[in-house]
Amino acid sequence: MDWDEDEPIAIPIDGVLDLHTFRPGEVKALLADYLEACQEAGILEVRVIHGKGRGELRRLVQATLARLPLVESYRLAEGEQGGWGATVVTLNKSKPLAI
Repeated sequence: MDWDEDEPIAIPIDGVLDLHTFRPGEVKALLADYLEACQEAGILEVRVIHGKGRGELRRLVQATLARLPLVESYRLAEGEQGGWGATVVTLNKSKPLAI
């Protein structure tokens, strides 16, 4: 079976987003959409796995999180959750009101 690069990939909404298979250019939109889907499903703590590497993807993820109104807070994961290779995000309980 051939893989079609343009075909959407179904991502389970389970509170864990592993970014290893995505291109950096896809991360901002993917992260925003995934967190919104988690919030709608009542999942208010999400672990985003960005890997350790040189830290470029971690910085991109955290810069994106800082700009999203549905994010209440975020922090590097504890050791058993992936340590500095993952970021744990706490979402607001409800969507922020539009201004």
